Amino acid sequence: MLFTRRQVLSLLLPLMLEQLLSGLMGIADTMMVTTVGETAISAVSLVDAVNVLMLNLLSALAAGGVIVCSQYLGRGEAPKAANAARQVLLVSLGLSLAAMGVCLLLRRALLALIFGAVEPAVMEQALDYFFLTALSYPFLAAQQTAAAVFRAEGRSAPPMAVAAVANAVNIAGNAVLIFVFHQGVAGAALATLFSRALSAVVLLALLRSPKLTVSIRDYRKIRPDRAVIGTVLRVGVPTGVENAMFQLGKLMVQSTVATFSTAAIAAHAMAQTLDMVQSMPSLAIGLGLLTVVGQCMGAGRVDEARTYIKRFCLLSEGAMLVMSALVVAFTPLVTRISQMSPESAELTFRLLLLISAGKLTLWVLAFTLPQGMRAAGDVRFAAVVSAASMWIFRVGLCLLLCRGFGVGLYGVWIAWLVDWLFRGAVYVLRFRRGKWTGFRVLAR
Repeated sequence: MLFTRRQVLSLLLPLMLEQLLSGLMGIADTMMVTTVGETAISAVSLVDAVNVLMLNLLSALAAGGVIVCSQYLGRGEAPKAANAARQVLLVSLGLSLAAMGVCLLLRRALLALIFGAVEPAVMEQALDYFFLTALSYPFLAAQQTAAAVFRAEGRSAPPMAVAAVANAVNIAGNAVLIFVFHQGVAGAALATLFSRALSAVVLLALLRSPKLTVSIRDYRKIRPDRAVIGTVLRVGVPTGVENAMFQLGKLMVQSTVATFSTAAIAAHAMAQTLDMVQSMPSLAIGLGLLTVVGQCMGAGRVDEARTYIKRFCLLSEGAMLVMSALVVAFTPLVTRISQMSPESAELTFRLLLLISAGKLTLWVLAFTLPQGMRAAGDVRFAAVVSAASMWIFRVGLCLLLCRGFGVGLYGVWIAWLVDWLFRGAVYVLRFRRGKWTGFRVLAR
């Protein structure tokens, strides 16, 4: 096998810890913002739906970089892998700067267009939060790219260590700015901005080391390489479109959620945060799968890639079982510490029971399995399936249940579970038929 058990563990464990810490920090963020009031958490929830769209686009570019760099490394072509890493950084920074400019200039119009009529107090806090978090987009782009480069060569420990420090800084900043200086959502946004800047600067500095197989230095000398950018975009764009469609669907769902009571909006925000925590270790396993399968396919070891996909899916299912049990057990404590209203707390707990049932039976096949096929270059199929399933089930069925039949917030999550079921069924068929093994990312 191309990777020893020790190498797999050294790749996955830091990734899992990084994702888990990020999720826990997200809970802490939500809890601290909740103490400001339900209008505050509602404002943050609305804006974060837009911010996650940007994060998903940058993550898609980073994933494309991981796949291309990994396949070059599998072929033993480290200099080409390093050049690909530089091109990913160039493209992601350009995209993030453009997005930052648009969001700063049009933030009120964007929020009004997406969410329509929300309470004035929620809108004003959302505008403040949006302005400050948009300033962090270039730092987020640099951080995502640098972390992806480390992962491509199997070094997930440095991004984990930096993320741990940055998250701690974020939490400390939240505590000081919210509780000491009473800055509310603006304080939370400033802490996020500073922590992302810190993470980006440190990771880029670490990437300058000549000891690394893939390093990025001499930033001023980076020039566009059309051939390499084309390869990265050919892999990253379908995933980016998939993620964008996925997030646009969530924004449409969020516009429906925005019509519910403030208590329901707060419950949905907390449920989403806890849902993400449940997924963190399994998401990390999927990220590790990009590196492992990418290097296997680059080296021409197709059978090993198939074996690793199966093993990683089993690991992902085990991680999901543990996390679902823990999250459900601690949800009452989290809602109590967050000072949520009894109505919101009860609704959050019931939603988590429903979500956990779906996670244990559907999530891995819908999200971990396709990561392995993407690493082999089968990205367009996954994008088409994801977009179709999202619009038909996650959006269409949600609107039917919530606005047509008045099911309420439960209708949102039922639609999401049906989306997971459809994706998983299609991806299993694709994997068994083996067509994903016939794609080629790199030219001969």
